Amino acid sequence: MTIDQSLFQRTPVPIALLDAQLTFVDFSDRWLNHFGLSRNTLGKPFFESMPKLPEELKLDIDYCLEGVSFRTDSMRVILENGDSVWYEWKIDSVKDDDEEVSGVILVLEDVTEKKLDEAHLKKSQEVARIGGWEVDLLMNTIYWSNITREIHEVSNDYVPNLEEGILFYKEGHSRETITRLVKEGIEYGTPWDTELQIVTAKGKNLWVRAIGEPEMIDGKCVRITGTFQDIERRKKAEIEHKNISKRLALATKASGIGIWEYDVQNNEIFWDPNMYMLYGIEASNFEGVYEAWQACVLPEDSERTSNAVQDAIEGKREFNTTFRVRWPNDEVRWIKAEATVIRDEKGAALRMIGANTDITELKTAQLQLVTSEESLQGAFENSSVGMALVGMDGRFIQVNQSFCHSLGYTNSELLKLTFQDITHPDDLEIDLALLREVVEGKRSTYQIEKRYFDKKGQLVYVLLTVTSVKKIDGEISHFISQIVDISSRITAEKKLKGLLQLTTNQNNSLLNFAHIVSHNLRSHAANLTMISEFLLDETLAKEERKDTLTMLGRASHGLNETIAHLNEVVQVKLETEKKLKVVPLRKTVDKILMDVHALINENNIQVRVDVPNEMNIKGVAAYMESIILNLVTNAIKYRDHKKECTLTIYANAEGQYIELIVEDNGLGIDLERYGQKLFGMYKTFHGNKDARGIGLFITKNQIESMGGRIEVESEINIGTKFRVKLLKA
Repeated sequence: MTIDQSLFQRTPVPIALLDAQLTFVDFSDRWLNHFGLSRNTLGKPFFESMPKLPEELKLDIDYCLEGVSFRTDSMRVILENGDSVWYEWKIDSVKDDDEEVSGVILVLEDVTEKKLDEAHLKKSQEVARIGGWEVDLLMNTIYWSNITREIHEVSNDYVPNLEEGILFYKEGHSRETITRLVKEGIEYGTPWDTELQIVTAKGKNLWVRAIGEPEMIDGKCVRITGTFQDIERRKKAEIEHKNISKRLALATKASGIGIWEYDVQNNEIFWDPNMYMLYGIEASNFEGVYEAWQACVLPEDSERTSNAVQDAIEGKREFNTTFRVRWPNDEVRWIKAEATVIRDEKGAALRMIGANTDITELKTAQLQLVTSEESLQGAFENSSVGMALVGMDGRFIQVNQSFCHSLGYTNSELLKLTFQDITHPDDLEIDLALLREVVEGKRSTYQIEKRYFDKKGQLVYVLLTVTSVKKIDGEISHFISQIVDISSRITAEKKLKGLLQLTTNQNNSLLNFAHIVSHNLRSHAANLTMISEFLLDETLAKEERKDTLTMLGRASHGLNETIAHLNEVVQVKLETEKKLKVVPLRKTVDKILMDVHALINENNIQVRVDVPNEMNIKGVAAYMESIILNLVTNAIKYRDHKKECTLTIYANAEGQYIELIVEDNGLGIDLERYGQKLFGMYKTFHGNKDARGIGLFITKNQIESMGGRIEVESEINIGTKFRVKLLKA
């Protein structure tokens, strides 16, 4: 196996010569550089000297050693660290003079980068949806890549021809255009790059970019190669952009917005048609230079506007200004101008692109608004109604003099406060609740009567009206509060209520008096009638008659005292606090029990009294007698005839009150049924024919008129306990 070693080593590819035992016989310099080996590798085993190689390479070398003339392939190897390396090889057998295989010659390259590039290219083509195609005019065949087939939505085994390929293009402009381009390419070798529509095999309209490159030999086209790209998304975006641009042009025309461009370097100005309408001039009368535009601006605004342009060019500030122009008919119009400056890589201004808008109507409205605001401010300051602007946090923003006068604060003092600071605590919750409804959009305004504290801490009654003020975006900016001082009205109302209360109390006193007269005298009358009947009984013994006469004397004396007390009620003044006097409780209880002694004896009532002698209450003696009399007689009247009847009267001191308890073991009251009606007028519960239903009504009113209260506990067939709380003397 003899090869010119010098020539072999200079071969510009990584090539090696192996003997039949697969040891290195020779290799090119490119081989050494490619695999990082040295000349010392000569004579060493191939697979031991090389990095990890594919198993397929060893198989192909074995095939060549067995006489197969040529093998080629490429394969990837995964290294221990996880990296992958691609190798590509070409192998041929080397024979000696006897035609025996004595070794192999091997071209081996690390093509990892190449494979990665191919993979990236393939991926890019897939992502970009770029397919390849070729028309062989000599063989009359067409080749489509897989992506080209995917774009046409045909199967992978689809084999097209030239006529069918053209028929995929949408009938009309697209098909006519591709037919013409293919014809020109074949006849004249003219390449093409166009964007047309096809109809896929599944009937889908699709925009594609078709590129064709004819190959000419001796003036005759033998082959056309090209690419085929799906550009549906981009084309739709372009079409949408054109539509938007058209709509924008219509919108700017309809809205009167003019678009302009100023070439700073060449002093050229370009206007769209709307600009000429904004400036009231014809295009033929505009020279298209900066000075021509400046001449349109009103002299009063010219210097300021020119400075704004210069500041924008120098990068000091954005160009955003307003100015006036004079039309040829001497009409003055307001223009708002905005622009962006385009600069080169060094920051030098190249051109300005901007828009102009006619804001004459807006300026007129603003001037009218300023006038209105001045008028409103005058009305605010000089109003006799207290007015304030209040922030979202409740802080006063502005107040007028009337507001300050009503509350006694100075303007500066109020501006340091919130309305919460000066609102009466009992009125704050309802005020804030209504304010929240305004913030939430449930109402736009509200009006309430409320109380403020003035600077001296005195109450000021006002009628408050609150209205929200909104910004352009609908958000609430602040509130307008208006107050009318109604303190004098409230004072008059309180006085009137006092008079009405006095009248009501007087009427109640008269009513109570009438009921007391009726109720108490009826009780005495019944007692006297019973004693009289005893005296008329001729069978009565002398001793019994004497006792009866004694009882008659006591009853007469009790009647006189009752009449005296009733007379005292007549003399009582209208104000309850002033008519309350010290009333000895034990003495009053004993007197009532003495008055109804006959009834107690007749009905065999066992009475127990536990009221300390020194216990006094604040009240009206007549009322106290009436109360105790009513509770005692009720206990007798509604006794339980089936058992021995008891009546217990006792009292306890509880702070500033004396609690008097009258307890019996009578029929009891169904409180679940009658509890709400128990103290009502003319309410009866046991069907007693003598019951009139006013006793407990009178009792409750009398107790409450003396600043006390009455409660009841009762169970049917168990008994009843009345608890009367009275002011301690």
